Amino acid sequence: MTGTEALEQLLKRDRVIVLVSLVVITGLAWLYLVDMAADMSNMPMTMDNAVSMAQVKSWSMLDFVLLLLMWSVMMIGMMVPSAAPMILLFAMVSRKQRERGHTFAPTTMFIAGYLVAWTGFSFIATILQWMFDQAALLSPMMVSTSPVLGGLLLVSAGVYQLTPLKHACLKRCRSPLEFITRRWRRGNAGALMMGMEHGAYCVGCCWFLMGLLFFGGVMNLVWVAAIAVLVLLEKVAPFGQVVGKVSGVLLIISGLVVSYHGQTMIRY
Repeated sequence: MTGTEALEQLLKRDRVIVLVSLVVITGLAWLYLVDMAADMSNMPMTMDNAVSMAQVKSWSMLDFVLLLLMWSVMMIGMMVPSAAPMILLFAMVSRKQRERGHTFAPTTMFIAGYLVAWTGFSFIATILQWMFDQAALLSPMMVSTSPVLGGLLLVSAGVYQLTPLKHACLKRCRSPLEFITRRWRRGNAGALMMGMEHGAYCVGCCWFLMGLLFFGGVMNLVWVAAIAVLVLLEKVAPFGQVVGKVSGVLLIISGLVVSYHGQTMIRY
């Protein structure tokens, strides 16, 4: 076996290991979400406890930490699949760097940086949930109870889909090779920073779409999966940018319809 053939085998083995690891991480995240959603749906909803749950209550630090954990795990389940091409490419380049005797970093450092960026978003999302909850704008199942808020979320997400900032972030998410070529850094700290930077682009690309969880339901797993598929298509599919623009128009129309029907119901 030649040196080139040996290197190719090692690269293939690394790709398999990384891919299996990403599948396991994503699967565990979804199992956690399914279990949490099942617990919430199995809660006895008598009239008395439905009223008590709907009442605004102060959050404890434990409540905040648990919801931050929920958001963080949800972001892992939703975003890791769409980041797989970037992570696999990083693993391949890192392996080649090591084979050539250059400074390299394990792929886990890049993944850690990526997750740090989304944990930051999860912290902001938890604060937003607290604000909506204190304003009595969320149901016990974490769905918007206000047609105005729901319409605003849809329209805002739709408008953002059509902005230059969204396009710029999506372009970088869709071009892992360009990102690696231009932003490569050596060592563990460099890999961590690369992961955080790429994660920041992904947050910039998808943060308004994640806000739609407050419209369809944070624990509505069908809605969660639908947003995750939309993100995946935007980032990976050849027609991803078109998907982003079409979805933006549809979200704006849906938001206007929701707002109009909500105002009509209030009026009558």
